[in-house]
Parts: sequence; structure tokens; C-alpha cells
Amino acid sequence: MEATISVNTPVSLTAGAIAEIRRLMAEPGFDTTQRLRVGVKGGGCSGMTYVLGFDKVEAEDEVFEIEGIPCVMNKSHGLYLYGMEVDWQGGLNSRGFTFSNPNASKTCGCGTSFSV
Repeated sequence: MEATISVNTPVSLTAGAIAEIRRLMAEPGFDTTQRLRVGVKGGGCSGMTYVLGFDKVEAEDEVFEIEGIPCVMNKSHGLYLYGMEVDWQGGLNSRGFTFSNPNASKTCGCGTSFSV
């Protein structure tokens, strides 16, 4: 079974997130065979936690591209993530990726955990 290639992007990245991801991909030693994985896993104070990192393509993945950034997401995670926007905050008080998810019925204070 092969990964599915999608022309629609299930999630979006802001300009800030795109710039930070491209910076990470330009680091010396970056494994260019990996893709940006967007997903969820069980846990966190609200029930599910966001996953954002570089990973290999798996058979159950949907493959898509955002502004030239190759991305993957497990097909079953679309239910939780479709329409989500990922942003990068680079300020002194708040630094890191943030997630704006229209599917979340409840989020935690740290913004990395949610429930549907």
C-alpha cells in the first residue's frame, strides 16, 4: 500500500511558520528524505496533543505540499486536523509553533493539547 498524494492541503501554514520550517530544513545535516509530519497523538491535558516534526513517509500517510514544503499526515488524523492553521511565534515571551484548530471543542492553556 502506498501513501496517497493530495492536491488539497488539509492544514495551512502561516508565512511565519513557513519561514521557520524552511530555516530548519536549511540547517546543515538536515535529512532531505524526511517530510514535515503534521498529526495528533493521545495525551495532553485536553485529551490529544499535536505532532509537528520531520519524519519518513508511511503507507497510511497522505502526502501534500505547502509552499514547496513536502508534508505528510496520517489519513486518519484528517478528522481532527482538517482546516487547522499552524503559526510560528518568535517573540521573547512566546516562542514556538501554535495551532489554530476549528475542530477543537476545548483547548488547554498551553495550546498544544485539545479535545473534539
